[in-house]
Amino acid sequence: MTDTRNPPVARAPSPPTRRISTARDRDRRSPLLTVLVLLTLPYFLLPLLWLVVSATKNNSQLFSTFGLWFGDIHVWSNLVDVFTEDDGIFWTWSGNTIVYAVVSAVGASVLATAAGYAFAKYDFPGGKALFSVVLGSIMVPTTALAIPTYLVFARMELTDTRWAVILPSLVSPFGVYLMRVYATDTIDTQLLEAARVDGAGEMRIFFSVALRLLMPGTITVLLFTLVSTWNNYFLPLIMLRSTELLPLTVGLAQWQTAASGQSGAQALFSQVITGSFISVVPLIIAFLYLQKYWQSGLAGGGVKG
Repeated sequence: MTDTRNPPVARAPSPPTRRISTARDRDRRSPLLTVLVLLTLPYFLLPLLWLVVSATKNNSQLFSTFGLWFGDIHVWSNLVDVFTEDDGIFWTWSGNTIVYAVVSAVGASVLATAAGYAFAKYDFPGGKALFSVVLGSIMVPTTALAIPTYLVFARMELTDTRWAVILPSLVSPFGVYLMRVYATDTIDTQLLEAARVDGAGEMRIFFSVALRLLMPGTITVLLFTLVSTWNNYFLPLIMLRSTELLPLTVGLAQWQTAASGQSGAQALFSQVITGSFISVVPLIIAFLYLQKYWQSGLAGGGVKG
């Protein structure tokens, strides 16, 4: 007999469980994407291969041997020529480049992180309009702003100084946009409210809580700004006149102009190529060193929630 006093209660269907990705899912590779990567790989590696091979040749072999293979090795003599040319001016250019790139990258990443965090987690009058201005500035080419920037710095009597290169490089609209998106998805508002309830001030919350969570995005902005400032040519070209203040990009271009203008009479082509190869090495080292923090942080943020 059926017990009518306690009829069975219909249970609501349980929500579907969230599928946890396994190691096999993460290790899957798309054959089409793999083929595309392999096809585009020579486009990126051939110029680097040519640079490495050419840095081992002297001035005459650059024009008499096959460009993608080694001839007689002259690496040591090329290095000596690079670092002794013009009384060792290459050392000065290298130091200038390091100062410009490191100071600009650190400053731009900190400012972009703070601005992106503010846009993401604070509601203030004009915030949306101001962020729209930041987005619009991304569309403006940096070369279009070079002449107005020069006029402003000339009025402030800052041209031909290191500040003329560093201060414009501190502004990174793309970095602000990237950090705003990253802060929106990474920082839980309830975490900030809990910190406020505990009596923490806004500055302490930012430096003790938010900045640690935003570090992967901050390193990403730092890498972008480091590469951009290291390879910047047009801004220091119009801002600087003193040879002692030039970065590697403008200094090597001057050597190239001197060699081309005199039909190679100064034999500076090997110095230019070897110097270009030397200037690339720090960027490769910096990217490989910071990549582990970048990827580990992004991977950690991708499995939350």
